[in-house]
Amino acid sequence: MPAVYDLANRGLLPPGFGLVGFARRDWADQDFAKVVHDAVKENARTRFREEVWEQLLEGIRFVPGTFDSDEAFQRLRTTLEELDQARGTSGNHAFYLSIPPSYFEQVISQLKRNAITGDGENTWNRVVIEKPFGHDLRSARELNNVVSQLFSPPEVFRIDHYLGKETVQNMLAMRFANELFEPFWNRNYVSHVEITMAEDIGIGGRAGYYDGIGAARDVIQNHLLQLLALVAMEEPTSFEASQLRTEKTKVLAAARVPSDYAAHTARGQYATGWQGGQLVRGYLEEDGVSPDSRTETYAAIRVDVDNRRWAGVPFYLRTAKRMPRRVTEVALVLKQAPHLPFPATETAALGQNALVMRVQPDEGVTLRFGAKVPGTQMEIRDVSMDFVYGGSFTETSPEAYERLILDVLLGDPPLFPQHEEVELGWKILDPVLEYWDSLPTQPDPYAAGTWGPASAAEMLARDGNTWRRP
Repeated sequence: MPAVYDLANRGLLPPGFGLVGFARRDWADQDFAKVVHDAVKENARTRFREEVWEQLLEGIRFVPGTFDSDEAFQRLRTTLEELDQARGTSGNHAFYLSIPPSYFEQVISQLKRNAITGDGENTWNRVVIEKPFGHDLRSARELNNVVSQLFSPPEVFRIDHYLGKETVQNMLAMRFANELFEPFWNRNYVSHVEITMAEDIGIGGRAGYYDGIGAARDVIQNHLLQLLALVAMEEPTSFEASQLRTEKTKVLAAARVPSDYAAHTARGQYATGWQGGQLVRGYLEEDGVSPDSRTETYAAIRVDVDNRRWAGVPFYLRTAKRMPRRVTEVALVLKQAPHLPFPATETAALGQNALVMRVQPDEGVTLRFGAKVPGTQMEIRDVSMDFVYGGSFTETSPEAYERLILDVLLGDPPLFPQHEEVELGWKILDPVLEYWDSLPTQPDPYAAGTWGPASAAEMLARDGNTWRRP
């Protein structure tokens, strides 16, 4: 809702825009409008302006009902028809299914049975689906079959808010708008790539959603594999959706986890520990979590991309809760220089060069390289050169959902994964999940506020590498 308001505040929504809520709550239009108003006023990125809100308010409606109620969906149809007439929306509708996937078939059937989407020659209907896109390859295909009963592939928008972040899009701009980085963006210079999404929070009250899904399904299958595809892809011929999708699909089709899953994967569960000066409870002590739960809150895998550019370069993907800090970043760690004409004592503090793209929270890019320490001796150590969005541009970055919702309304899908990418992601991850399910033990414990279990460090140590400490 704040993203919708911010779009309106920036003049990016038509004056006749309408917003219809559908839920079980017994609300009138004004009750729903109050909920939206409070959310917007508290969380909007741009300044709250009463005149913008009043314009949005004219198009806000609410339809109470349940997913199995034909009467409720008839009311929805009537409400949309009234809005089309009153606001001039002309039958153009985007259906945002912010619902559990188990209800998709029922809702799609109701939309179809009650002819809510319409079939006007000059109108469009689109559907927005939130992750998870299934819980394995089979369910992802079933989900796609359900959605395709009513919507064609170009009308389906699988929303991944990470792909709407400015820094993720800047990865493409940085690579393909500059000559600087391309020469080392390959196996000849890159030692390994680390893609990290760390959260400093636990599951909170989300045990009902999280337990049984886990970190790998929740984050790696979508967010991190999409980041991998954007980092590893070849240059597209244009930035049209079809061209971007083609290059990402090539990467995901060439990606695999090495078959020795014991050596190249790691999983963990956060245990009691100190975080932010507070003693926090472990995952198994969280409300609603079974003491014998095997759901991982830490997941790390090695992915190899079998093509000419990346052969032999491991991509390490990790995500976890209860980490020391909240951070998402992509780091290209370069190989050591083949020859250093300095005594070992002078370069003891020198590490590997690295290019780090920070997605959140401090969006930007860091280049790490060696430089001489001032003084009479030749001593070399690491220094960092930083680009920070907030320091280079006066305008704050739009929230990811602003960009993505606008793209839905415009019918512009380059940042939305299509079903081929979703299925390829499950093909990569399914064998790992099956292996983890076969293990007789629970995930390795790690203390809250630390960087994960020892098995994760051992995973990289086998390749002669170590995790970065963001």
